[in-house]
Amino acid sequence: MADQQSLHDSLTDTHQPAQSSSSAAQQPITALEAADALQQAEHGVEIAQQGDTEFDDAGYDTDDSAASTSLASSARDYIYEHGRRYHAYRAGSYAFPNDEREQDREDLKHAMFLKLFNKTLHFAPLPSAGSINVIDLGTGTGIWAIDFADFYPESSVLGIDLSPIQTPWVPPNLKFMVDDAESEWLHKPDFFDFIHTRHTIQAFRDWPTLFSRAYRHLKPGGWMECQELDHFPRSEDDTLAPDNPMATYWELIAEGLLRRGVNFRLAPHLASIMRGAGFINVTERVFFTPIGPWPRNRALREVGLYWRAVLMEGLEAIALGPLVKGLGWRKEEVDVFLAGVRKAYLDKSTHAYMPFYVLYGQKPPSGQLPTYGGMDAVPPVHC
Repeated sequence: MADQQSLHDSLTDTHQPAQSSSSAAQQPITALEAADALQQAEHGVEIAQQGDTEFDDAGYDTDDSAASTSLASSARDYIYEHGRRYHAYRAGSYAFPNDEREQDREDLKHAMFLKLFNKTLHFAPLPSAGSINVIDLGTGTGIWAIDFADFYPESSVLGIDLSPIQTPWVPPNLKFMVDDAESEWLHKPDFFDFIHTRHTIQAFRDWPTLFSRAYRHLKPGGWMECQELDHFPRSEDDTLAPDNPMATYWELIAEGLLRRGVNFRLAPHLASIMRGAGFINVTERVFFTPIGPWPRNRALREVGLYWRAVLMEGLEAIALGPLVKGLGWRKEEVDVFLAGVRKAYLDKSTHAYMPFYVLYGQKPPSGQLPTYGGMDAVPPVHC
């Protein structure tokens, strides 16, 4: 396997959309800027001022093409609705597509997360060496699990998802399985050293049960980490009006998902739910995820461009299930509504962001009873 630095550099380069010649002439983002971006993302993002170097966002607009090649579908069962493909295993439990367009979007999202977190795969304080058992719940394309397994070659990593869309080309210490994390787990109690979720707030219906099950299957002293967005945009300078189509869009998505049994507003409450399941040393960190190229820091500006591209490419994929099946809209009504949302995302005068919640907690070591306190942030482990 390539070394981890090259792996992530190639990954982000792979997802870097073509830029104009003026952007290409810009100096590369420095390590200091990237480190400062992580600090600003957690403590407050500076807005670009007149006279700052412009970041040309040409090439970041999305289209309807899919760049990746799908896995052979002959051995796969899928459901097709409104021109999009959905999982068939436990059909309907996840409201969003799993087709090639969505897989591309998921991988671009991973590249954005690495930029936002300065190439940090996890924040929980895991051992730097030794054999550990790891499970990635709702692994999607498996890209996080692949990076983790590559960086921790002595670990044994399992990625589970409702959709069998993962590549077969993986490190030897990684396996994928079609399974439902909200059903009983196949492994014995006290088995895993690390349990991970990312961007699954829209996937799981019963987080208290999920945390309790994770607690049961963690070894004493093991860790669980959740990296979950609160998808409701906001702004620190009041440039996002309450009736902005971006805000309206996500309110409707939440309403539609709630009618399908999914509470989309739980990210700010996950730390409390984790403590209620018995975890100790629960730490919560919140990061600003900018939408668009409005930050002054160039690394965060690039994060904003990535994140806007992810959101715009996903407008239809995210909306169809909640609005059509949840709220009873017609497909034509969704299409008309999304036109206004796209325009709002491209409005450079709006300095919007979404909060990204990173929380991790520990199962008490053997002989230690659960408590319900917190702790100061542990230095992150970088890849």
